[in-house]
Amino acid sequence: MNDGQDPLARIADALERLSPPAQPVAGWGDHPAYVWDGFRARPVVRIQAPDLELLRGIDAQKDFVVTNVMRHAAGHAAHDMLLWGSRGMGKSALLRASVSAAQAEAPQSIALVQVAQEALSGLSALFAELRDIDRRFLVFIDDLGFEEGDATSPRLLRSWLEGGVEARPDNVRLAVTSNRRAIVARHMSEQDDPINPRDAVDDRLALADRFGLSIGFHNCDQDDYLNIIAGYAEHFGLAWEKADALEWSRRRGARSGRVAWQYVTELAGRAGKSI
Repeated sequence: MNDGQDPLARIADALERLSPPAQPVAGWGDHPAYVWDGFRARPVVRIQAPDLELLRGIDAQKDFVVTNVMRHAAGHAAHDMLLWGSRGMGKSALLRASVSAAQAEAPQSIALVQVAQEALSGLSALFAELRDIDRRFLVFIDDLGFEEGDATSPRLLRSWLEGGVEARPDNVRLAVTSNRRAIVARHMSEQDDPINPRDAVDDRLALADRFGLSIGFHNCDQDDYLNIIAGYAEHFGLAWEKADALEWSRRRGARSGRVAWQYVTELAGRAGKSI
């Protein structure tokens, strides 16, 4: 069937459908959050985070993080942060919730930029883009850990934190979460530098000292676990029983904020509700 369209035009149309024109990159002042892939930023239209009052069992940690993020959003002196410790105790949720709260108080004052560990090599390019933007940024690296034998990445991170040539600009602070305070495994050899083995120790085991705030998160006890569930259940209007909640944690083999949230999700499912 001949529709009368020029064959070259049909080919051009087909190629355009297969490879549409590149979309313009969103401005750094337009969105609450971004994801940096090492080369460019993808905007995020809404930060997914719980309300701060729902994050229970981590009151002291919450005070430190919220205060620091608010200071940074206001343009005051603020620290780079390392949030370390037990899995599922709300480290990344607290960071997201703190930025969201700062944005509610002062819209457009601050944005969250999440960087995956595999994109760390592009962090200098990110800093170059953010340096001249009239806005504050919290660059967030989640669940960071270095492989055995990787001496370069820890040294780069130290340089970014301590004022090296490619250090983060004044309108940027780093927030890192890790399961270990030292970020790297402690079984790694400290003698991989025959000239100055102390350098290896500093790079790998004392990296936490380079953060102005190093905040530990620990597994919650039974009372905190039940208190977390109570807060969520009240917020979502869900009925629950203490014995059932404890049985849930026994089956999971852990008590944490994440396990509590998973139990609340189960409660909502049983009740035929969405949360």
